Amino acid sequence: MNKGKVDVLLGLQWGDEGKGKVVDVLTPNYDVVARFQGGPNAGHTLEFEGQKYVLRSIPSGIFQGGKVNIIGNGVVLAPDLFMDEAKDLEKSGHNLKDRLYVSKKAHLIMPTHRILDAALEAAKGKGKVGTTGKGIGPTYTDKVSRNGLRVGDIFENFEQKYAEHKARHEQMLRNLGFVDYDIKDVEEKWMEGVEYLKQFHIVDSEHVINKLLKDGKSILCEGAQGTMLDVDFGSYPFVTSSNTICAGACTGLGIGPNKIGEVYGIMKAYCTRVGAGPFPTELFDDTGDTIRQLGHEYGAVTGRERRCGWIDLVALRYAIMVNGVTQLIMMKSDVLDGFDTIKACVAYKKDGEKTEDFPFDIEMNLEPIYVELPGWKTDMTQMTSENQFPDDFKAYVKFLEEQLDTPIKIISIGPDREQTIIRK
Repeated sequence: MNKGKVDVLLGLQWGDEGKGKVVDVLTPNYDVVARFQGGPNAGHTLEFEGQKYVLRSIPSGIFQGGKVNIIGNGVVLAPDLFMDEAKDLEKSGHNLKDRLYVSKKAHLIMPTHRILDAALEAAKGKGKVGTTGKGIGPTYTDKVSRNGLRVGDIFENFEQKYAEHKARHEQMLRNLGFVDYDIKDVEEKWMEGVEYLKQFHIVDSEHVINKLLKDGKSILCEGAQGTMLDVDFGSYPFVTSSNTICAGACTGLGIGPNKIGEVYGIMKAYCTRVGAGPFPTELFDDTGDTIRQLGHEYGAVTGRERRCGWIDLVALRYAIMVNGVTQLIMMKSDVLDGFDTIKACVAYKKDGEKTEDFPFDIEMNLEPIYVELPGWKTDMTQMTSENQFPDDFKAYVKFLEEQLDTPIKIISIGPDREQTIIRK
């Protein structure tokens, strides 16, 4: 943690690394938690005091009393889903109104964006990306084509602005031959969500966050999805529609790059991916099924079954490089407790040649090259210190640190916030 700097926490794989839990563990050290990109298609799951929470748009720092939470301009927001999420938190006793700030420049996900999402995905046929259908892609498309509707628009001539954007979307749907839909009920709730949103601090968040920095407040920036889903550096086109890497914190919050301090990179002890797209270390056998069952690898928002595989160190080295990661956090180490052997991909064989660089195209003619390590066959879930770790697990951690040339500072051995080992 650096006073006068923002620390950034982000995923290094294909998302679902466990960012929500880590933010909740780290937030006691910070005054502010800010979300800088993504939409309600990704859920951050947190478990503590016997309760399970799934956050979609609201920063994970909301569970720590007194913290300022900011939804930045890089986020796309669905007012109806935001309202449901916020009301659920309020019911469970968490006060939001005084502590949650929303950027005027964040773009709104309209009901017709969701229909467009379905229509565009259907039009791709076999080339489907595997979106969650939440309207994220079409909203970002409108943003970059200068046709977006933003949170700040809800205060002036909003009905007219909304009608114009809706009419344009409806024409696009007609052009796609996609006319069999009804958004009346969704639209009604969406408008209710817009009114609900007005009671929060709707601000120029770039001014707010920079003033907080100037006042010496410590800030943690929270990313969604993962590096391998970044629209520029991920496994394109099977990616999300925003920059999930560290640089996205600058554009998604209005922070200068010289203000970045620590960069926490989160990874699982293995690897997962949801939806379509290449996955070099994917397992199609009983081992993959076992990892899925032990790790409860199902989407927090969609419930979709996650694809599972061994850890991919080629992709991780690449992710560490493009993010400037200063320290690693390894999640779900306990999931591998029962295996006789553990594999780690250290290189790829592509067109008969070995490479340790992440290539432009990882979809075709790619074979992972594995190193095999002994498993630890020990239940680590009740351990409270790294001194209790079995020797074979310590060896696995050391191997990863050497391969990735970055220290692993935090190790998670279960879903609860207490099952977190901070290494000396």
